[in-house]
Amino acid sequence: MSLHLPEGKKIAVNIGADFDAHSVWMGTFELSSPGYLSRGEFGAEVGVPRLLELFQRYGVRGTWCTPTHTMQTFPEAFNRILEADQEIAAHGCLHESVRKLDADEERSVMARQLELHDKYVGKRPRGYRSPAFDFTDDTLTILEENGFEWDSSLMGRDFEPYHPRPVQVSPDEGNTFGPPSPLLEFPGSWFLDDFPASEYVPRVNQGLGGTEILYERWRDHFDYAYRNVPNAVMALTVHPQTIGRAHNIMMLERLLEYMSQHDGVWFAPLSDVYDVWSED
Repeated sequence: MSLHLPEGKKIAVNIGADFDAHSVWMGTFELSSPGYLSRGEFGAEVGVPRLLELFQRYGVRGTWCTPTHTMQTFPEAFNRILEADQEIAAHGCLHESVRKLDADEERSVMARQLELHDKYVGKRPRGYRSPAFDFTDDTLTILEENGFEWDSSLMGRDFEPYHPRPVQVSPDEGNTFGPPSPLLEFPGSWFLDDFPASEYVPRVNQGLGGTEILYERWRDHFDYAYRNVPNAVMALTVHPQTIGRAHNIMMLERLLEYMSQHDGVWFAPLSDVYDVWSED
């Protein structure tokens, strides 16, 4: 099992933009005050144009993991993403806390989001990222049932795609793994996510960290993968309402400039990376 990157390419870099807008506050944090919603509005009205302009300058096609609530609330911003030929992946309906859902509820949410992808995107998504990088014991099966090709929610590797396995938990006798899923996992990481380091949520997430720490962390991940991992995939997660702030977008521009100075860097949507995977 391996990646066969396009000729001349040494590393695939995916920038996954989680376009959560209002939904992350209403869903995951269960907050709907005007103050929180205005932060989501900033992501749609300011962050999206800034990020698309930066992507255009550096030739980046990313993967926009977008809750369907965002498609419904900010159709103009969402259509700009479609017009820019960016990939759209599934990311829930209202950025739900999936751990709170039973199997029937989770299947219902999945059916609803696929229906709305057909309506607003014109096709079903090939890939999925769970809101808040969280799974239930049923999520993997539900993704398989609905024909998904890849996921980017788990953290069992860092730069190498893999097939995730269900885990049977046993505190007394050791956990056991089930058979590998046919889905291909593009691992994410909170270390490669802008939200924990930058977004302030009172009593929940301190955020407000300086950009230098985040830049160095992401640059070091890139350097390690570039030097040590053949055919590596580095999957960053950014949020328009977070990365779109002036200090953060300047940091991301500096990172893209740094990466672009290296030979063989391929900025690609995750489905394009999936298409060069082989089970050999």
